[in-house]
Amino acid sequence: MSRRKAQKKEISQAWLTTYSDTLTLILTFFVFLYSFALVDIRKFKAAANSINSAFGSKVAMFQLDENGGDAPIVGSVNPSNNSGTQNEAASNAKKLNDKINEFVNTNSLKDYVVVRQGSRGTYIEFKDKVLFDTGKSEIKDKGVSVLMKIAELIRNLPCDVEIEGHTDNVPIENSKFSSNWELSSARAINVLNFFTDNRGLQADRFSISAYGEYSPIASNDTPEGKALNRNVRILIVAANDTQEKSNMEG
Repeated sequence: MSRRKAQKKEISQAWLTTYSDTLTLILTFFVFLYSFALVDIRKFKAAANSINSAFGSKVAMFQLDENGGDAPIVGSVNPSNNSGTQNEAASNAKKLNDKINEFVNTNSLKDYVVVRQGSRGTYIEFKDKVLFDTGKSEIKDKGVSVLMKIAELIRNLPCDVEIEGHTDNVPIENSKFSSNWELSSARAINVLNFFTDNRGLQADRFSISAYGEYSPIASNDTPEGKALNRNVRILIVAANDTQEKSNMEG
């Protein structure tokens, strides 16, 4: 009888070891999962602010429950926010375009430039041979006087500026430039240097690009189109944030 009781007691306690091991493993597993969900709120907010700054608008990705824990809670997307941002951007672009057109008319520049509204801002395009002679990158005297006025426009706008260099599709044949790529690049750089070195505009507001003959402003099928392509084009990027918007309205 005593032997049977001892066996029963030993068998009845054996399951406790397995049970405790199982509970420990489960607890460890959930602690492991929870560690992946932990977020430092200050670091998260810093990252979110960086993203907002890069995109120029408020981007809501997560909401943090600072009282209930550090784990992020995925927020719902409000379509009206996107619509409001798009409407604001469109409004800013139109105001910028109107302001540039007003400046061109007031300063008698209509004979020298064409203003076009694009998806990212307003383009200022120069008419035939205002800035450069064929195959040349040096700015002509007439072009200097026009660019001086454009520089004052840029100075009073809180916008970034992109300068595009272009050529027609006729291969370049001179000792200075081996390709239309080099010619278009030199044209863009010379206009940039005029704005920054001659007129004292901030260099960090500008960027340049060279397209050669491969992104024509007009068709190369006509002499008039080719003349327009031997040029640079200036894009004044539309403002999207509240500060820039208030500056334009002022």
